[in-house]
Amino acid sequence: MSLEKIKQKKHESAQFMADEITHIIKTFGKRDPGSEGEKKAVEYMAEQLKPLCDEVTVEPFDVYPASFMGWIYITVTLVLAGVVAYFFAPVVTVALILIGATLMIGQFVLYRQMIDKLFKKKTSYNITAVKHPVGEVKRRIFFNGHPDAACEWTMNYHFGGVGFVAHFIIAVVGVVYAFAVSILAVIKGMEIGWVHAAFDAGLLRTLGLIMLAFVPFWIGMYFLWNEKIVVDGANDNLTGCYMGIALMKALKDEGVEFENTEVGVIISGSEEAGLRGAKAWCKAHKDDYKDVETLIFAFDTIHEGEFLYVNDRDLNLTVKADRHASDLFKNSADELGIKCSVGAVPLGATDSAAFNQGGFKATGITAMDHNLKDYYHTRRDSYDNLDLGCLADCYEVTVQTLKNFDEGK
Repeated sequence: MSLEKIKQKKHESAQFMADEITHIIKTFGKRDPGSEGEKKAVEYMAEQLKPLCDEVTVEPFDVYPASFMGWIYITVTLVLAGVVAYFFAPVVTVALILIGATLMIGQFVLYRQMIDKLFKKKTSYNITAVKHPVGEVKRRIFFNGHPDAACEWTMNYHFGGVGFVAHFIIAVVGVVYAFAVSILAVIKGMEIGWVHAAFDAGLLRTLGLIMLAFVPFWIGMYFLWNEKIVVDGANDNLTGCYMGIALMKALKDEGVEFENTEVGVIISGSEEAGLRGAKAWCKAHKDDYKDVETLIFAFDTIHEGEFLYVNDRDLNLTVKADRHASDLFKNSADELGIKCSVGAVPLGATDSAAFNQGGFKATGITAMDHNLKDYYHTRRDSYDNLDLGCLADCYEVTVQTLKNFDEGK
């Protein structure tokens, strides 16, 4: 079958991906969510897909890009104000920390749109491209990637993943400590139980002063990301976009037609703004693609072959991936003898999470060490830092996944 020939040409396809990624980075400028660069990249990809597919649709949606990380400014300010309030009215500290923590958990941990409209609105775009089978549609498969790039994570660039995570954890521990001490102070003031007996005013004042040790880490959170520096996003996530586009090109070049399998590509904008494009796509297509089994494979950061993962949990471990999609990719890799592990996304998310939350069947495919490397969300993520071998292997597994799915596995 021609799919075997396509697999044999995996290195050619990997080179095609690398050439196109380089072209986009050099041609269209910075691609932060809702930017002109993102729009131009989407338009370019749509034009590439038109001769390869039967339908190509570009859909705009509203996005508030700065909101996803904007919780930092609100939460940190509330916490710092709470430290001051502690020495006068600890009940105010409790309230301020509760509000700040709720915003952080909702906006950053769960990716909810809690404060989006407090920030400037922009327009981002999704692409849906579909290649019909020659006969009746009995199954459908989509390959997904996001075209936008992140603003630089300053701490990761200067101190690496260990420094980034350590700083974040210390800041969070400090908030938990401040909240606990404030609760004790409130209970003491109400003269309730053992707290009233065990904690005198002097001890509580000392515990309050210890909070000040965390102030530099909280202030450092203001600089967690740098809105003025947009990374190139070669691996994260032009590799994901071109995994699907390269496959559609190969199908066209080899004249492959499927009898009953519909194949498509979803390019979802503004992933770096909190999966907003995938969320918008699910909302726009909530009643579509429900006629037959439809699987979505969300590729994100295909760079380190030894860490090729099918992620069965996503969005800070809170969302389960579809079992059939996950098993299909993993079994295809095993069949080819390409190392692929079952993993999870412990920090952050891929668009797979939004698709699954939106009622679709999806799994996330990554090839990166989840212990953050220095290229992740930094200026080092450029076209000169691609791994063609990793791209080729992931592409081969993707083709095998399509073959197995078409055969009803």
